[in-house]
Amino acid sequence: MPGELSIKNLSVSYGPVQALCDVSFDVPAGRVAALVGSNGAGKSTVLKSICGLVAPTSGTIEVDGETVAPRPGDALKLGVAMSPEGRRLFPRLSVEENLLMGAYTVSDQTARKTMLDRVFGYFPRVKERRRQMAGSLSGGEQQMVAIGRALMAQPKLLLLDEPSLGIAPIIVAELGKIITEINRDLGMTVLLVEQNANMALALAETGIVLETGSVMMTGTGQELLASPVVRAAYLGI
Repeated sequence: MPGELSIKNLSVSYGPVQALCDVSFDVPAGRVAALVGSNGAGKSTVLKSICGLVAPTSGTIEVDGETVAPRPGDALKLGVAMSPEGRRLFPRLSVEENLLMGAYTVSDQTARKTMLDRVFGYFPRVKERRRQMAGSLSGGEQQMVAIGRALMAQPKLLLLDEPSLGIAPIIVAELGKIITEINRDLGMTVLLVEQNANMALALAETGIVLETGSVMMTGTGQELLASPVVRAAYLGI
């Protein structure tokens, strides 16, 4: 399972406002990468561009050497799935129904069942609540379902948009361990977008710091954690 991501000179504008300016970075296949930065830095716009939800004004996005077209659905065909900010579950559907919605492009019933079992293995609480309506779950449990739903698409590249947002610290730590397990067990490339820079960079082999729509710094997660600039600006140290 490859899943190499290459972004070259990506620029995005919302009307007169430029959200991204000449953004370039690579995520090697099978790695965990973290994209960090303050509110409004353009992190979510990068993910939306990869998914084809936002059309770039210039630049290219490639997954395993294939260009992602700026239209919804194209990235999914190339093996990209996203757990969006705010989770966006179907509150009146059961947990299991929400998970199966993520597998609508997977025709192999055995593969669907295998991944569903894997999701339940990563998230035992999700399995316990599989018959409950998704809207009745806690924020942390809903986040687990959102990540599980993305996994059900069996992607090569998993995009996680602010998975720690609004979640208790103990659950954030649990999610961090599970993200590491998913990457290790499945060989899946993970691009993690987070305001919680400390958590994200601690998990990541590759780190990218975004500031006002431009790449300010790149390096390994540990290098960025040790950087005085990053520590002062994003870690409060």
